[in-house]
Amino acid sequence: MLKLKHFIITFLLLFSLFYQTTAQNKVIDQIVAIVGSNIIKLSDVENQYLQLKAQGNFSASDSMKCNVLENMLFSKLLLNQAKLDSVVISDDQVESEMERRLRYYVAQFGSKEKFEEFYKKSILEFKAEFRDIVKNQMLIQRMEEKITENIKVTPQEIKKYFNDIPKDSLPLIESEYEIGHIVRQPTVTKEEKAITKQRLEELRERIQKGENFSSLAVLYSEDPGSAKKGGELGMYGRGELYPEFEAVAFNLKKDEISPVIESKAGYHIIQLIERRGDYINARHILLIPKVSPYQLGKAKTYLDSVYTVMKDSAMKFSVAAMRFSDDPSKNNNGMIVNPSTGNTKFGADDIDPSIFFNVDKMKPGDISKPVLMKDAEGKQAYRILYLKARTSPHRANLKDDYDKIQNAALEKTKGEAIKKWVNDKISKTYLKIFEPYNKCKFENNWIKK
Repeated sequence: MLKLKHFIITFLLLFSLFYQTTAQNKVIDQIVAIVGSNIIKLSDVENQYLQLKAQGNFSASDSMKCNVLENMLFSKLLLNQAKLDSVVISDDQVESEMERRLRYYVAQFGSKEKFEEFYKKSILEFKAEFRDIVKNQMLIQRMEEKITENIKVTPQEIKKYFNDIPKDSLPLIESEYEIGHIVRQPTVTKEEKAITKQRLEELRERIQKGENFSSLAVLYSEDPGSAKKGGELGMYGRGELYPEFEAVAFNLKKDEISPVIESKAGYHIIQLIERRGDYINARHILLIPKVSPYQLGKAKTYLDSVYTVMKDSAMKFSVAAMRFSDDPSKNNNGMIVNPSTGNTKFGADDIDPSIFFNVDKMKPGDISKPVLMKDAEGKQAYRILYLKARTSPHRANLKDDYDKIQNAALEKTKGEAIKKWVNDKISKTYLKIFEPYNKCKFENNWIKK
């Protein structure tokens, strides 16, 4: 039940905005539960049940509806306590969370225009309608974090947790890799920057003389995402684009063409299509200064020398990364961090194919000769790859999988603390559950005798 509870809470936190606007099933409403000063309506339970059923994860049953209600009771109990404890969520935090969620939902539709057209509401109307809901969800999440924030597990507890797992129930761990790199970014010369800027100035002049911005964007822009759409980016809010881009774009008038500006991606000219409050829709033409073959060759030669030094002097990879790499990973001993987990371990499916092609042929401790790469902006560079470790598929064990076992033990301990907290608060909080849900068999004693 604990795993189900956390799944449903996470599900609600991430997707409630979407589903509350799309629920098509109408029910005759009534109050089915009261928790402190908070109520739960029959429509709340039915809609959440239908949403989970639509995901295909659960079978249709009355007991599933009871599970949904129990998780809603838990959420309302957390919200009630958050208000009693004066937990604070600032307006800025709510706004940031609203932006994060809206970016996700808009991405599902492909553009803000399609999103707004489908729901017949503007982004600003959505934010106004759901701001209180999102704030309550953030209070619930913060309260749950507060209950478990000081919980830790000792090595002895981790070992006991592992030893209590039946041997035939130990999970199978797939191969994992730990990979580092030393990156050398080739220099883009002032001459190449000047040439690129001049090309963009010429395009800007052609537009001002009457040529169509969109047509030239299709022909010349080096932003693959927007070029095929005539350079149009779609609606974006503040903080979502390069700062240098935003500083100019938000100050343009409709149809006005910007001067040439430089960002991390390259050089742009921008045309404002429309502005709605803190959102703009603009089109742009991006030109990226090219790295000359000579400069690219110099980067490779530099790393050839680093490779030789490491081989001849047995210099540690971490030392070489700190001394020679242009990549921020040098501050992490050159190790690449998995964005999904926050640690340095990757499953085979998580590794960039261009990296996997090289490291799959290496042994732990090996370093590669310089190989060509593209950075996040699509610019060419060279890097040396280092395979720190590679595990074989195996049953979980304390030596190789300590961090995973530690996390599992910690989650179990947190679950026990939350259960204890719930039982304590149930005894001190006004609770009432009405028919037909007062017949449910709950995990916790929500129905007081």
